[in-house]
Amino acid sequence: MLGALRRAIQKRQPGVGLIHHTDRGGQYASRRYRDVLRRSAMQQSMSAAESCYDNAFMESCFGTVKTELELVEYANSSEAVRDLSNDIRYDNGSRRHSSLGYVSPAAFECQLTAQK
Repeated sequence: MLGALRRAIQKRQPGVGLIHHTDRGGQYASRRYRDVLRRSAMQQSMSAAESCYDNAFMESCFGTVKTELELVEYANSSEAVRDLSNDIRYDNGSRRHSSLGYVSPAAFECQLTAQK
């Protein structure tokens, strides 16, 4: 998780005060994880204990991924990572989301950037 966070920060260069929301997993509460967030001037937000409703959007996202991929048996973890990566790339780049005005997340983000 820490490596993924560092790569995301390096690639996306989030602005000061970005809110980083997670569940209450130990990896997110660790000092090292919190230190990376603090150095990046990000605010940490955690779900309440045993509450899936605090971050309903991400819970829905994970539910969709699990539904779409759960019936697939992979020969190894590389195949699973490749399939999941392709699914995420499609979802972010091509799939239109009703909550975003029927544009893809990538197109929505471009629109926001252009408005600044």
